[in-house]
Amino acid sequence: MDEKIIDLVIVGGGAAGLATAIFAAQAAQSEGADLRIVVLDGAKQLGAKILVSGGARCNVTHHEVRPVDYNGSQNIIRNILAAFSVDDTVEWFESMNVELKQEPTGKLFPVADTSRAVVAALLKRCAELNIELLTDHRVHQIILPSDDFAAFSIVHSQGITRASRVVMCTGGKSLPRTGSDGGGWEILKTLGHTVTPSFAALVPLVLAPTMFHGELSGIAQDVELSTFVQGKRIDYRAGSLLWTHFGISGPVVMDASRFWTIAQETGQKPQMKCNFFPGEDFDGVERWMVRSLTDRPRAAVLTHLSTHASMRLPERVALCILRQLSIDSATPACQLSRDARRAIVHALTGLILPVTQQRGWNYAEVTAGGVPLGEIDFRTMQSRRVPRLYLAGETLDCEGRIGGFNFQWAWATGFVAAQAIAAAISSGANRDMPTSVA
Repeated sequence: MDEKIIDLVIVGGGAAGLATAIFAAQAAQSEGADLRIVVLDGAKQLGAKILVSGGARCNVTHHEVRPVDYNGSQNIIRNILAAFSVDDTVEWFESMNVELKQEPTGKLFPVADTSRAVVAALLKRCAELNIELLTDHRVHQIILPSDDFAAFSIVHSQGITRASRVVMCTGGKSLPRTGSDGGGWEILKTLGHTVTPSFAALVPLVLAPTMFHGELSGIAQDVELSTFVQGKRIDYRAGSLLWTHFGISGPVVMDASRFWTIAQETGQKPQMKCNFFPGEDFDGVERWMVRSLTDRPRAAVLTHLSTHASMRLPERVALCILRQLSIDSATPACQLSRDARRAIVHALTGLILPVTQQRGWNYAEVTAGGVPLGEIDFRTMQSRRVPRLYLAGETLDCEGRIGGFNFQWAWATGFVAAQAIAAAISSGANRDMPTSVA
């Protein structure tokens, strides 16, 4: 690459990086400017994480996105999300000939039902806007402007690139096989930023081998999960749990995983309990069970647990719970002792799940942790530490729940950064100089 100073270099060609590049080019065109934009990425293929997301269908957003769907500074998140809404996302993808559909869960997917349609559209739009996409260009260092060079010097595996402005879209540590390994954070630390401790989030959980999960692999059911530390509940949520050969997964587990993981990895010894009766407590379930056993005293206890309409409890799950309690599933209701009945109700409303570990970065969809939101100006995504340096996407300490929220964060942060950059370059003024850190 020649020594001419590039207007804008984006480090990282994932969702946030490609979105930032596209939005910046479009915004510059509307301002009558012609920016040279280069995307540097260490991988040989761009959009790898997009391709594997949403079961290879790419859940690009959710029909309703709120600040409470994210972990992080709510006021800052609210302002960023307001700048680029779900409707904006739908309209943007339609402009790239990707029609979206809403599923009953509220998730929005491409009608084509393949993530390749999303990646292809993003890459095509980059080509139309003359954005340079340079793969196999892993960035190792960023040298700040100096008296010798009025631009950033971006040192990468193919040499050095000079740029007036830089956007870091290097992500976190989740799915490292896609090129996301936390290396961008190390670069940002050398530039004066801090990085909060990082933890795997939206990750399946592994159960002790003594648990019965292996017998239930493939079964999904609605439950409530509560995570406790020293008897205090630190997280509660309801949703679909999926039993697997290694433990548990599914939306409710993925969302709860960050709380268990952070507690475990900071030495707090968390405990996770499962309620198979969403919306009900011990007393309510016991009243139902007493009535059921009284009405059908000769029916086997397994029949009571697996056939009552309000239970929604798969028979195989009920059988495993009874065996865990050393209760014969064929025991007639009239022969079930009070202690045994109450033991069953305790298991139904608060079964302790023996979680031993989270499944690891290779299975985590996002990262909890990153550069604190307070270190950027949320109106521009510009660093408060380094002028003309911007951050977007998962690089920041903000992650959403499962369901398209993290993609919406990528699009929104990329949009905000791009608008500010295009406006500043077009005006020729330092209108985006950062304020000092509060």
